[in-house]
Amino acid sequence: MKLLSVAIPCYNSAAYMSKCIDSLLVGGEDVEIIVVNDGSSDETSDIGHRYEKLFPSIVRVIDKENGGHGSAVNAGLEAAKGLYYKVVDSDDWVKESAYLAILDKLRELSGSDKVLDMLISNFVYEKEGADKKKVMRFGHALPKDELFTWNQVGHFHKGQYILMHSVIFRTKLLRDAGIKLPEHTFYVDNVFVFEPLPYVKHMYYMDVNFYRYYIGREDQSVNEKVMIGRIDQQIRVNKIMIDYMKEKKKKIFANRHLKNYMINYLDIITTISSIMMILSGTEENLEKKKELWQYLKNSDPYLFYRLRLGLLGTTMNLPGRGGRKVSVEGYRIAQRFFKFN
Repeated sequence: MKLLSVAIPCYNSAAYMSKCIDSLLVGGEDVEIIVVNDGSSDETSDIGHRYEKLFPSIVRVIDKENGGHGSAVNAGLEAAKGLYYKVVDSDDWVKESAYLAILDKLRELSGSDKVLDMLISNFVYEKEGADKKKVMRFGHALPKDELFTWNQVGHFHKGQYILMHSVIFRTKLLRDAGIKLPEHTFYVDNVFVFEPLPYVKHMYYMDVNFYRYYIGREDQSVNEKVMIGRIDQQIRVNKIMIDYMKEKKKKIFANRHLKNYMINYLDIITTISSIMMILSGTEENLEKKKELWQYLKNSDPYLFYRLRLGLLGTTMNLPGRGGRKVSVEGYRIAQRFFKFN
């Protein structure tokens, strides 16, 4: 069995995927790299198969019909033979020294009496044109260099949560949790790092800058204009998360720290959805914003109340242009601080 399976979802990634794969090959025989070609029309498949021929014991290629990022993650998980599972997007890469340190730690913990469910590390926003790179760390909220449970998780900063870039899950946990991401939908990475959490018992945080998250392409899913254009997909993911909170409420609310973290995560996603609909400036999207908040209220009045008192909840539903302007200004402040989008 491999120690770590790394899935690389690829769609027309020929221009940059080699940098990603090269950074992962450093892991050697402990790692399997699963290149998932999601129906690309460029040379993505050819590049993947060239690597597969050069490194047949490390690289595998899955050629499939286009189903979107979530479908590619699902295919990688289904094929994974590693004890742990990681997703690295094809335009991102990893830092060698941090990568090797993480593999050493996974190797060490795989023989522990306590089963590691989720390893967390830092990621770096590699934003095009930025003079200074923003590093997302979690040491203020998580114990460092030790196995811990939800009872030891502290408070995250406002607007901060653990992204897909930060986590490595135990493969069997993901399968036991029944993780199946929706197809033909962007922003499903939020579902990937949300739904497994009630099943996670033991975590480990390494304060190393492992994942390099590239931001800069105009067609990138986190580009603000692209997000507004895909607002229906953002809403779909938002509602999936709301539904999951309702479905697993008993399990989630059994631990106060887990409950607070997941509510805060949902708060951030709902804030982003709402802001994008406000920024669009269309009456249609403003109506969709009202419908989303009503959906939340109908689903769970307690969650609705918590989010109304959350990140920007008190201003998010202020009436008129003035109220919307206040919401946008609050979002811009958070955007400048956290360097996202």
